[in-house]
Amino acid sequence: MNIHAVVLAAGKGTRMKSSLYKVMHPICGKPMIEHVVETLEPLSLRHLVVVVGHGAEVVKEQLKNRVQYAYQPEQLGTAHAVWMSHEILGAQDGITIVMNGDTPLVQEQTLRSLLEYHQLKQAAATVLTSIVDEPTGYGRIIRDENGDVRKIIEEKDATLGQKKVNEISTGIFCFDNQKLFSMLPMVSNENAQGEFYLPDVLGLLQEQGHLVAAFATDDPEEGNGVNDRVQLADLEQLMRKRINDFHMRNGVTMIDPSSTYIDSDVMIGRDTVLYPGTCLFGDTQIGEGCQIGPNALVKNKSIEDYTRIPPFSAVDGSTFGERAFAGVGATTQQYGIDQR
Repeated sequence: MNIHAVVLAAGKGTRMKSSLYKVMHPICGKPMIEHVVETLEPLSLRHLVVVVGHGAEVVKEQLKNRVQYAYQPEQLGTAHAVWMSHEILGAQDGITIVMNGDTPLVQEQTLRSLLEYHQLKQAAATVLTSIVDEPTGYGRIIRDENGDVRKIIEEKDATLGQKKVNEISTGIFCFDNQKLFSMLPMVSNENAQGEFYLPDVLGLLQEQGHLVAAFATDDPEEGNGVNDRVQLADLEQLMRKRINDFHMRNGVTMIDPSSTYIDSDVMIGRDTVLYPGTCLFGDTQIGEGCQIGPNALVKNKSIEDYTRIPPFSAVDGSTFGERAFAGVGATTQQYGIDQR
């Protein structure tokens, strides 16, 4: 079975109030679009298409030839954005994942589970959903009396009753590719925004007797997107907690995880201790048994086993050998750190 993916990354992101293209805003050391593409790449995709618009060149500079590109000259809605990839995907068989470029928390295993469920149900489309306490701002999942998905209603078009539904669309879908591209030209823009919505494809499929399924993620935060700087900060915090938890479960001690900042590509050996205020950024590798901080920054460095980085240090651009003592500022003796 051929698997394809379309990543929607053409939005201007006006609410970010930034000259930087929205999906290029960094979270935990790299742009949001990079997180999304890195999650998709292990799925052995036949085609990975990124739909770009305003700011296309900066995205192409980031992703280079790892993906194929489709261009959306006007932002006329998500269905229109997917249609921009029809020259690449329109004639293809298989399954197509569609997701947004501003959802960096989605995990590879979630997408694999979504694909498996879609194939098990033999559905024409499957939407990844979440059950949340506060659904404001998200499309609501509307089910029929049998519990099947009937449609996804955008908040701007929802009735008061529909707005109370707390099952939301993450904006991530699996489609039978041929059925998707046969339905896209039939999508209407008769709605509050005058846009062509991708979720309207679900209703069109059902009108033709096709099954639309829904798969709920265990982690309701995975589908969170970014529309402004507040949401950007929220997602950064969620991802940092995920990163810190990963390292602690793999043998790293953090005296105060809430004040420890680790980028997504950092590697840390077991029995290393990170004191409060530690910041590990970029392409950094920390060996085993190291002691970092408090209040120390390491960026783009390789720190070998049993190295001490003392308080108030900034280490950038070199490699430190085993059992070295590096940095400037107060000594570790002042903080009661063993220097043996």
